[in-house]
Amino acid sequence: MTQQKGKVYLIGAGLGDVAYLTVKADHLLAIAQVLVYDALVDAQLLQCVPPDCLKLDVGKRGGKPSTPQAEINKLLVKYCQQGKQVVRLKSGDPFIFGRCSSEIEALKASNCDFEVVPGISSALAAPLLAGIPLTDPVLSRCFAVFTAHEPDALNWEALSRLDTLVILMGGRHLPEIVNQLVEYGRSPHTPIAIIRWAGTPNQQIWTAQLNNILEQTTGLSLSPVVIVIGEVVGLRKYLQPEKIYLNEITRQDPRERYSQVEPGNESTSTRQPMSSNLPSPPPPLPLSPRLPLAGKTILVTRSLGQSSQFSDRLTASGATVIEMPTLEIGPPSSWEALDNAIAHLSDFNWLILTSTNAIDYFFERLTSQGKDVRALAGVKIAVVGEKTAQCLKQRCIQPDFIPPNFVADSLVENFPDELSGKKVLFPRVESGGREVLVKELTAKGAEVIEIAAYQSCCPSSISPAAELAIQNHALDVITFASSKTVQFFCQLTASKFSQNSDGNQLSVVANYLNGVCIASIGPQTSKTCHTLFGRVDVEAEEYTLDGLTQALIKWATNS
Repeated sequence: MTQQKGKVYLIGAGLGDVAYLTVKADHLLAIAQVLVYDALVDAQLLQCVPPDCLKLDVGKRGGKPSTPQAEINKLLVKYCQQGKQVVRLKSGDPFIFGRCSSEIEALKASNCDFEVVPGISSALAAPLLAGIPLTDPVLSRCFAVFTAHEPDALNWEALSRLDTLVILMGGRHLPEIVNQLVEYGRSPHTPIAIIRWAGTPNQQIWTAQLNNILEQTTGLSLSPVVIVIGEVVGLRKYLQPEKIYLNEITRQDPRERYSQVEPGNESTSTRQPMSSNLPSPPPPLPLSPRLPLAGKTILVTRSLGQSSQFSDRLTASGATVIEMPTLEIGPPSSWEALDNAIAHLSDFNWLILTSTNAIDYFFERLTSQGKDVRALAGVKIAVVGEKTAQCLKQRCIQPDFIPPNFVADSLVENFPDELSGKKVLFPRVESGGREVLVKELTAKGAEVIEIAAYQSCCPSSISPAAELAIQNHALDVITFASSKTVQFFCQLTASKFSQNSDGNQLSVVANYLNGVCIASIGPQTSKTCHTLFGRVDVEAEEYTLDGLTQALIKWATNS
C-alpha cells in the first residue's frame, strides 16, 4: 500500500482572533494531522484542529526555555516524511519576521512538499483596527515596517526621516526608540500610538507624543505590541467610528497635529497647523451597545464531545471562549444490571433521570434490546434539570414531573406521588454520584433500584488551548457545571503544572487561578469549589446554563 504523501503548510494565523484567520488557513487547520505552533498563536486557534491532531508547542518566550530552531526544522521534516499533513502555525504573516527561511531550506533539503499560506500581519492590521491610516496624501507618503528586537542594528538617522514608522517587537526598547528618533532630528511632539493585543478583546491603545509616551507606559508589559509613529496617528479620532475606547489615554487634541501643505510647497519643514482650516468633525454617532462580556476570556469546563451551546451563549454576549474537556463519558463496566431492569420495566412505578447522559445511555440500551418507548407504558418519569427535560422532550417524551428547582433535593421535597411502597428505577453514573437522592427516597418508603447506565472519568490530558491560556494567566473566568468538572479540572491542572514544583498540588492550581473568577452552576458544584479552591465568586440563581450565563453578565456589568 502506497503511503500518503506528506505536506507542510506554513500558515499565518493573523492577529490571533479566529475572525481574522483566512478561509484557506481555517480549512487546512480542520484537516491537520500535526500542528506545530508558536507562543503568540491565540489559544482559540488550537480548537480548530481535529481532536486527534498531534499538537506541538515550539513557541519562543522571552526569558524561558525555547525550542531550538534546528529542532523545529527536524520536527517538520520528520512528520512530513511520515506522510502527515503538517500545519506550521505562525502569528501574523509567515514572511514578516517569521523565521521561515530556515524551515523552508530544511524542507527543500529533505525533498518535503510545502506551501506558504499568507496571514494578516499585525504591522498592517493593528494600525487599521486602531483607526490609523499608514498613508495619507499629505501626512504620510511612505511608511516603513521594522522590528526593534535589536535596536543597535538599525539606521536611526535614515528612519527618523520617514513619514510613518511601524515597529514590531519594540515594547522593551521603547525608551531607546524614542531617544534615538529625537536624537536624529525627529520632533519630540511627533504623535505616537502604542497598540497592545491588536484585534483581540484585550486590545489597548495609548496615544501621546514622543516626549510624554514614557510617562504613560513605564512599568507596563508592552507585549505583543505594535508601535506607530507619525503625523497620521492624529487622524484616528476622525477616521475611527465613534465608539467606547477601553484602557486608552490620549494626551493631545489630534486636530492640533494636522498640517496643510500648499501645492508646490510639500517639504515637511513647511507644514503648518491647520486646526482652523479643518472642517468640524460630524456629530458623534450613537454609541453602539457594548456586549456585556466583551473583553472577558472564559474557560468552559465540559464533557468531551458535549454540545457547545453554552459556549455559543457566552460568545454571543461578547466573551472569548476556550473549551476544556474535563469529563469523558462512556458505557458502564457492565450492562447486565441495566439490561435486567429494562427486561422488567413493567415492575417499576417511576423512572428518575437526572442528566442527559442518563437519558442517552438508557434509551440507547432500550433500543439495543429491541424495545422502544412503548415499554415505558405505565411508568411515570421524573427528571431533574431543565436541560434534562429538554433532552427527554427531544425524544417526544413528556416528563410527568419536573421539580420547581433544578436540583435533586427539590425532587424529593416536591414529589407528586406517595412514595411508600413504590418501586423506582434510577439509572445513574457508575461511581461518584450524590447519594442523597437515594437515601431520601428510601426514607420515604420507596424501593430504589440504582443502575449504572454510564460512567464518567478524567481525560488523560489537558487540551492545548486550555493549557496555553492557564499557563499565560490569560483567563478572566472559569465555569463549572458539575462537581466532577471541578474535581477533574483540579486533577488535570495539578498533574500538568505541578510537575516542576515542590509545593502542594492544590496550591499550584490556586496560584494559576489567582484573580480568576470562579463561576458555578449551583449549590452542589459550589460546595466542591469551596472544598478545592476555597471560594466561589459567581453562582447561578437559576441552576441552568442560561442561569449561569445571566449570572456572569450580571457579574461583568457590576465589576
